[in-house]
Amino acid sequence: MPVTIDARTRLLVVAPHPDDESIATGELIQHVRAAGGTVEILLLTAGDNNPWPQRWLERRWRIGAEDRRRWGQRRRQEVAAALARLGLALESLHPLGMPDMGLTACLREDLRGRVREWAGWLERIRPTLIALPALGDGHPDHSAAHVLMRLAVAAGQGAPPPMLSYLVHGRAGERGESVALPSRADIHATKLAALDEHRSQVALSGGRMRGLADRPEVFRTVEPMAGEGWLPWQPSAAQRPWLKLTLADREGARSWPWSKAPLERDASGRWRLRLEPAAGPRFVKLHAELPSPWIFDRWGWCEL
Repeated sequence: MPVTIDARTRLLVVAPHPDDESIATGELIQHVRAAGGTVEILLLTAGDNNPWPQRWLERRWRIGAEDRRRWGQRRRQEVAAALARLGLALESLHPLGMPDMGLTACLREDLRGRVREWAGWLERIRPTLIALPALGDGHPDHSAAHVLMRLAVAAGQGAPPPMLSYLVHGRAGERGESVALPSRADIHATKLAALDEHRSQVALSGGRMRGLADRPEVFRTVEPMAGEGWLPWQPSAAQRPWLKLTLADREGARSWPWSKAPLERDASGRWRLRLEPAAGPRFVKLHAELPSPWIFDRWGWCEL
């Protein structure tokens, strides 16, 4: 699928947290602006549930609700400054106020309502190109954002716009064609300057974040999947009592403990959900309902 950037381009960037827009799409944004196109940023969360930089900078251990609210305001100011570096006005930023580290819960609790809300944003912005997190991104907010946007696009009228996925966390292999935009020293320097505006984040993790932003911006085209719906996971018998499956499609979200999910298994050990045919994309997440200090997904989502 060819991707054309010109004066008619209306790019929508889906950013789960402040700084994702700079790390993943800082150069893409500049290319669109240089061609005379427009850019809108859908900022899903305020990034307020990230306590370690706050503890470091504010020299406090306990982080309460008011502290988080204040931290979220700080990060909103930082993303505004970063967008200004990239040539965007504050009016291009659309904060949704979703809970940081809570997008999967929002999806499970009210998928239809969230899809309607996001479809409304698509109707207002009418993008000709969408940049969204990869389904295989290890951060649960990123992968859930992919699911929500794909379902919102599928719920819209007319042909869907081209979509490009970006990967921030992990090295998951994605389907689709690779799309790499030409880079120049000045474009890359502006991207890094935008990242540096996220001062609360680079204060503690500057090396890691600059390492992420220094990578070439390579996207993957998002293409609907066709297949028999076999799951990519083969959890052991010892793991299965702790696992759940969540299905997300146009009908909403449904969850089962592994033992009660409508599963079948073939002779090679592959698992598949027994589901009635349905139009549009379908996604399944494998997850454990156990407390953990590790924020990244072990299994994540797959598309059926």
